[in-house]
Amino acid sequence: MAGAMRMFVAGLLALLFAGFAAPALAGEAQVAVAANFTEPAKAIAAAFTAATGHRAILSFGASGQFYAQMAHGAPYEVFLSADADRPKKAEQDGLAAPGTRFTYAVGRLALFSRTPGLVDPAGAVLKTGRFNKLAIADPAAAPYGAAAIQTLRRLGVYEAVRPKLVQGASITQAYQFVATGAAELGFVALSQVVGEPGGSRWVVPERDHAPIDQQAILLDTGRKNPAAKAFLAFLKGPQARAIIQRYGYGVR
Repeated sequence: MAGAMRMFVAGLLALLFAGFAAPALAGEAQVAVAANFTEPAKAIAAAFTAATGHRAILSFGASGQFYAQMAHGAPYEVFLSADADRPKKAEQDGLAAPGTRFTYAVGRLALFSRTPGLVDPAGAVLKTGRFNKLAIADPAAAPYGAAAIQTLRRLGVYEAVRPKLVQGASITQAYQFVATGAAELGFVALSQVVGEPGGSRWVVPERDHAPIDQQAILLDTGRKNPAAKAFLAFLKGPQARAIIQRYGYGVR
């Protein structure tokens, strides 16, 4: 009987100590990510899991499409937009937690071609017209597409190249048009080509378009989720900021 009691007590103590040793329960956060931020978001999510045990479940697409989905009840908990307007609107429309909005990256636009020498360092190819198709993201849904239109207008070539424009639903699709040869060149996010060898590119001066301040916000659905809050906190930290800069973005 005494032996049985000792075994019972030993088992109870083992369970107790195991409880003390166990880490806090890890959670998951549903994160809507602007398509231009695909690769850095993947790297940040991996670092986030390694540091916290939480997982960020990433969905990628155009910011405008995400906003429409969220307005109709899509269960995203964190929104990483390609602009500042939609997070601000989410805050105003009661879809997000007030006071959680911040700029996580400053985007850069690039004119890119897989063909070496086609895009010159000053973007003069847009004036020569030596191409048949120019890819851009849908300017109504993707801020990088809007920035592309602003750049073309500033250069005074919009009307000349408008018949040659092919629109992708997102900046990812615009890049795919160029990568597959469906368009000889296109306006893409610098982050998409910053590590790609070969080809030719022109990094568009920031003065040629409105600033691409990419903002993040905690959505109303994520208010009670510690993992969602932890992801936004991690996004502000030095490890995430280093990744963001490595992919060609600016940080504030």
